[in-house]
Amino acid sequence: MNNLVSCVSWVKRGAAAQHPTKYALDDNELQRVSALARIELEDARKELERAQKAAGLMDKRAEADEADDDDEWVDEDGDEDAMDEDGIPMVDEEELKAKPKSKDPDDLAEYNLDDYDEDDDAMTSMGPFSNIKGLTYHRNNDEDPYITLKDDEQEDEREELEVLPADNLVVAAKTEDEISQLEIYVYDESQENLYIHHDLMLPSFPLCLEWLDFPPITSPSAQATATSPAKQFGNYIAVGTLEPEIEIWSLDVVEAMYPDMVLGRPDKTAAHVPTPLGTGKKKRKKMRQREKSSAYHVDAVLSLSWNRTHRNLLASASADCTVKLWDLNRNPTILSDGDENEGALRSFNVHKDKVQAVQWNAQEPTVLLTGSYDHTVRTFDSRAPDAGVVAMVGADVEAIRWDPWEAHGFYVSLENGIVLNFDARTLPSTFGTASPARFTLSAHNGAASALDVNPHIRGCIATGGTDKAVKVWNVNADPDEKRQVSLVISRDLGVGKVFSAAWSPDDPLTLAAGGSEAKLQVWDIGANAGARTALKSKLAEAGKMLKEKSGDGVIGALSDDEDDSNDDD
Repeated sequence: MNNLVSCVSWVKRGAAAQHPTKYALDDNELQRVSALARIELEDARKELERAQKAAGLMDKRAEADEADDDDEWVDEDGDEDAMDEDGIPMVDEEELKAKPKSKDPDDLAEYNLDDYDEDDDAMTSMGPFSNIKGLTYHRNNDEDPYITLKDDEQEDEREELEVLPADNLVVAAKTEDEISQLEIYVYDESQENLYIHHDLMLPSFPLCLEWLDFPPITSPSAQATATSPAKQFGNYIAVGTLEPEIEIWSLDVVEAMYPDMVLGRPDKTAAHVPTPLGTGKKKRKKMRQREKSSAYHVDAVLSLSWNRTHRNLLASASADCTVKLWDLNRNPTILSDGDENEGALRSFNVHKDKVQAVQWNAQEPTVLLTGSYDHTVRTFDSRAPDAGVVAMVGADVEAIRWDPWEAHGFYVSLENGIVLNFDARTLPSTFGTASPARFTLSAHNGAASALDVNPHIRGCIATGGTDKAVKVWNVNADPDEKRQVSLVISRDLGVGKVFSAAWSPDDPLTLAAGGSEAKLQVWDIGANAGARTALKSKLAEAGKMLKEKSGDGVIGALSDDEDDSNDDD
């Protein structure tokens, strides 16, 4: 699958700047970027040296081949008329020069087009335009006093980039034709409109996204200036990729070239220049495993979670089997004498295989929930990780979510299509002990790769799977605390295999989904009468008013091909 949307994330209304700024590479930014780009430039230098050596070898081989060709055509007998034996007379160069030139209309040699752009030093006069150097030049129409109708291009562009307070942003991590980027969409719920606002290029395949409003210490907006203090809030997205580093980008900056912060040590992990193991003579080379570190990841970052209470903390889960805790108030800039203390605050080795998912508990802000390919889910206090509890799930974990309505409940989705619900208070503290779930739901035919819990409606969850279906479930608890689960609605949104589904932070019945068809779709399930009926009582309990809507509720952004076809029509 070369084209896909691997993950999506919402930005709540009012968090984005109404008028995003354009990226400016000034002296301060150049100094900040130089530290981030140093490793990449060093890698580029090494690659250039390798390419030059390879080119030199190719030149030597070409010279050797030419020498061999010359040897084959040498006339050892010295007979000048050797070619005449085959009936082909030798051509005299002087006689060829004396011949008149061909009148072939396709022959443009007489016009000397190769030297067309060369400046003629002999030209001393330009005829009627000889005084052109004396004319006054204005950079734009605003500076020209003779133009009275000014075109305000900057104001037009400002209006095009404007994000209204009633708009949501939806961030989609998209890979198309082996090029990865973040596409930032604007979703206008009142007009049912979804369109791309801007995009950001990524260095590698994206695996996870996490929105945060805390300005990292290396962000330009976090620096106080003579005219404005340092900002305490912002609009940022953290990205985990196949590389061991974590990048944090500002969503309020258009055409950005570099992230605001990079967490990790690319000089140590050498992510851009992998080291082969052995001689490398075989077709399939084994790559040397990077040594694990407590200060940085050495493999792909699979999941991220931002702590909304302690806003400077970010947790990450990785394929290197560790979970790490980062402080965004610490400067991670790589120094020549850098040591281990410049990396992560803590590193947790609580799993024996790749850690697929991690999430902070919103009601217990020091507690983490993690899920792994070792078929276990663990929850522990980050201050005392050895005192946590474990649940055995019997399959690889795809996604995990705390229940925002109870501090001790959480959901787990698995690669076999099963969704489980646990009570952390009943789980054992040792591996190997039975850990029964409160309920087991066979949600999908295939991996249940997407999972999210509605933050507005109690007991409403959404799942997505490789069977291409997005489903909404209603979970009710009876007086005996037994869970009863019913399907509210199911639909193929046309995104292919579903890799990510997330509820809107502002609208109770709207979710976004992306998958293997490289499409982002926003689905308002309130447009379905059956969904409105099934969730009516819970909506009233939550104090949410629901308006009846026309249409099917599915809103997608038009592709370039669709735009062209509409223009033709």
